[in-house]
Amino acid sequence: MRSFSGRDILSLKDFERSEFFHVFDVAAELEPIARERRNTDLLADKTLVTAFYQPSTRTRLAHEAAMHRLGGHVTGFSDAKMTRAGDWYQESIKDTVHMLEYYGDVIVMRHFQQGAPAEAAKWSSVPIINAGDGWGEHPTQVLTDLYTVLNEVGTIDGLTFLCIGDMRMRTMHSISYALTQFDAEVIYVAPPDMSLTPEFKKELDQCNLRYTEAGHVADVIDKADVIYMEPVVQPDYTKARQEASADKGLTPDNYKVTRQLLAQKAKSDAIILHSLPRMDELPSDVDSTRHARYWEEAFNGVVMRMALLALVLGAME
Repeated sequence: MRSFSGRDILSLKDFERSEFFHVFDVAAELEPIARERRNTDLLADKTLVTAFYQPSTRTRLAHEAAMHRLGGHVTGFSDAKMTRAGDWYQESIKDTVHMLEYYGDVIVMRHFQQGAPAEAAKWSSVPIINAGDGWGEHPTQVLTDLYTVLNEVGTIDGLTFLCIGDMRMRTMHSISYALTQFDAEVIYVAPPDMSLTPEFKKELDQCNLRYTEAGHVADVIDKADVIYMEPVVQPDYTKARQEASADKGLTPDNYKVTRQLLAQKAKSDAIILHSLPRMDELPSDVDSTRHARYWEEAFNGVVMRMALLALVLGAME
């Protein structure tokens, strides 16, 4: 297995099966630190730089919280408009990264352009972690999700994942790539204009992922061990920022998971994951059911970023 020290985390297509489990093992080792709400000095001599060209609550703060839990330091920006990269100059990724690499030891980047973190990695002397790139990928979120599944269910192999939402989403890309390394099946449910593209299907076919498509959640929810959700009502992720319109629209029943549907058709031990934020596709009264695991997922987001930072900065092997 390749060392993670100094490694960029750009795409889950780059991960081998054994590497997933290694990251999960490191996360489990570090989890008590977060669980007990304490800090250590594991990365006391290291600094994290956050470069967020798109809004973020969970991803940016989870990385920052993870660095603080490990005793490290944090600097960076959460709004590119307050930097030369986002103002009149529109400074290039190359030039921006050449600056940022001198300010810290690892850079976590979210960008509205697909491939921007990979471009940054070409010019950076420190590791780059992809925190979401346009419609591209979101590897740290999906590592969090799979770690949650492993903790809650005890396995990833042998499970059926029901993926509901916009299949252009970066999380949907990353979880699909990740599941090619496991003995899992996937059922995709998406609006026709948000369904799997022919190009993406070709990739999944080449990786031997077992998957089917369905038109309505209610027709297939009884098969799901893991219900993996994203909104179908959402902003354009190829833009730096998109303000809410007066009428955002409503989610059709085909792509909603309600308390009633869960009671009538879901497996009694099925779990629901949602990276959040949510719209009306997942009503808040589902939160109190035995199926909800998205708050555990949020906690695990800190744990997973602790593991990745410790690994790429060489503090753990």
